Formats: sequence, C-alpha cells, structure tokens
Amino acid sequence: MTTSSLIKDQKPGAARREGHPGIALAVIAACQLMVVLDATIVNIALPHIQNALEFSTTDLTWVVSAYTLTFGGLLLLGGRAGDILGRRRVFMTGILLFTFASLLGGFAQEPWQLLAARVLQGMGGAIASPTSLALITTTFPEGPERNRAFGVFAAVSAGGGAIGLLAGGMLTEWLDWRWVLFVNVPIGVLIAVLAPLYISESERHSGRFDIAGAVTSTAGMALLVYGFIRAADEGWRDNLTIGSFAAAAVLLLAFVLIEQRAKEPITPLKMFADRNRSGTYVIMLSLAAAMFGMFFYIVLFVQNVLGYTPIEAGLAFLPVTVVIALGAGLSQRFLPVFGPKP
Repeated sequence: MTTSSLIKDQKPGAARREGHPGIALAVIAACQLMVVLDATIVNIALPHIQNALEFSTTDLTWVVSAYTLTFGGLLLLGGRAGDILGRRRVFMTGILLFTFASLLGGFAQEPWQLLAARVLQGMGGAIASPTSLALITTTFPEGPERNRAFGVFAAVSAGGGAIGLLAGGMLTEWLDWRWVLFVNVPIGVLIAVLAPLYISESERHSGRFDIAGAVTSTAGMALLVYGFIRAADEGWRDNLTIGSFAAAAVLLLAFVLIEQRAKEPITPLKMFADRNRSGTYVIMLSLAAAMFGMFFYIVLFVQNVLGYTPIEAGLAFLPVTVVIALGAGLSQRFLPVFGPKP
C-alpha cells in the first residue's frame, strides 16, 4: 500500500455500495479483529497445546512466533499486492487463506502441522490486514465519516489483543484448545460472503513486487529468532546456534543491499534517515518483544505453576491490557504538547 496510490483512490464514496456503509465497515473491522486477535488468542491455550501435541517448551514458542514473523515479514508485500491486483480481490484472498489455515490448525495432530498452519495464517493476515486499512480510504468519503471508520479500525486493532486473551481462555476452558483456531472459520466465511456484496473493487496501479526483499527479510528474522530460541536449550556455543546467527546476518545484509538497488523497494531505506521515525521503530520493536515474551512465560507460569484455569489466566492479563489501552489514549493528548524533536 503506497501513499501515492491511496491519494489517487480517495474519491468520495467511489467504492461504497450506497446505503450500507455500516456493513462495509463491519466487514473490514471483523477482518482486522480476527487478524490481531490471533496474535494472542493461542497464548492462553499454550499449556493445553503443549500437552496435546507434545511440544517441548522451547518449540512451543514457535506457535506464537510462526504467526507473528510471517505476518510481519509479508505485511508490506501484502499492501503492494493490493495496489497492483486490486484491494478487494487481495482482501478476499487473504481472508480465505487465513480461514483455511485456521481450519487446518484446528485439526492438527502433530506439532509440525500446527506450525505450518500458523505460517499460513500469518500469510493470510499479512495479505488481508493492509488492504483492509486501504479499503477504508476507498469506501468512505473524506471527512467525519472516514475519520469515524479509522477510529473504529484503531479501536479494534488496540483491543484485539485483550479480546484474544479473554476469548482464548473461554474457548479453551468451555470447549477445547482447538476452538481458538476453529472460531476463525465461521467469521472468515461470513466476511468472504459479505465482502463482494458491500465492498467494491479499487483501481489497480502499475508496480512491481519486491519478492527478494520480502523473502530475505522474513527468512533472516526467522533465523535470528531461531538462534535465540535454540541458544536457550543448547547454549551460545552450539554450532547450529552460531550458524543460525551467521545465516541471519547474511540474509539481513542481503536484504539491505537488495533494498538499496530495488526500483520499488518493499522497505525504502530512506525512511530510517528520519530520527523520529527510526526512534519510533526501535521503541515499538522493544515494546512488542517485551510484551510477547512476557505473555508467553506468564501464561505458562500462572497455569502450570499457580494452577489457574484458562479463564482465570485470561482475566489475569486484564490489568495490563487496560493500562495499555489507557496509555494509548493519553499518548494522543501528550503528542501535541510535547511532540517529536525537530
């Protein structure tokens, strides 16, 4: 999704079926909720997944990482696909892939089957999420209506993590851990049915896919994470650990070189020349790493050591998520007062 293409597509009501903007927004918001929710909904079910599929504690981290790494690595490529191929078409493709992967994951009988499904979920989410945001600009005319739509989208994105923790607890305790994946199927099918009826296709734009950039960045980050995970069990001097870090360094260096030479890079490196933007990236990366790491270990601790039920474990995270939501709201007020450094 490029800035120029968004500006071109901003025609008031150009892609909206008259009389049904609420349904269109509900479809877009439901997609975003499903994608964000899946980053946390499996967390509460991790002890049950570990027992059912006989995951080691180290390998269990991949149930979360397989999704988040794939999602993050392919997110920009998904946005570019929407520009070139049409946003509704790409949106539908992402939703169908995500739904199919959720069904496969729910039926998993072996660890590798669940991890493969989580990778496919990440791919589907990376395809659907950026196009859902772009569809707001082509579905709602500029002004209060579009601002309200963006507000709903932001609220869903911010609250999805908390909803995922609570929903994961309820589904795991009342039904089965597999339902943290199966729950996506009816939602995804409903979105796939309604999207063609209430969301019109956007204009297509010429461009190229930076496949090499997407592959090297995603593979490099995956190997980097694998190196850290393996080091926890085998130590920092383990040959495979060292090899993983070395391969990650080579791939990430290749990514930088590819982006420098690409005519349409997936990640324009000039963005990092802006001090405020680079600082924001570092802060967000640190925050996400700390939060996901905390969620993973606290979920195992409160259920395996303290004996919490899945619902109690989900509720235990409420104070954290409430404070995060409040902090996000307050930051909007602080920004105009303090602002970034000039």
